[in-house]
Amino acid sequence: MAIARMIVELRIPHARSLKDRRQVVRALKDRLRHGFNISVAELDEAVLWQSATIGIVAISGSCNYLRGEMEIVEQAINRMTAELGAEIEDCWWEFVESDETEEPPEIDS
Repeated sequence: MAIARMIVELRIPHARSLKDRRQVVRALKDRLRHGFNISVAELDEAVLWQSATIGIVAISGSCNYLRGEMEIVEQAINRMTAELGAEIEDCWWEFVESDETEEPPEIDS
């Protein structure tokens, strides 16, 4: 089993209030949840109007599948943030747990 987490730090330059910030964060979280089989959460307190940190977690039985999924999610985040008027300040992901000794399934002949 493999578990990966991604942290995305956003800058929302047009936000003039917590409501503006909340609209961008909520839209991003909803789009990600709808488009992918992942868990998404806001990780920071809504203290600063123009920044936010989003956490994403995904679990799979295959490290290779999960690696590809996280790369696709990262590309989608780049696209979505541009549409929402936000900017990515930093984005990284890592395996929290993985079975790197994953072997292919046996095939009966």
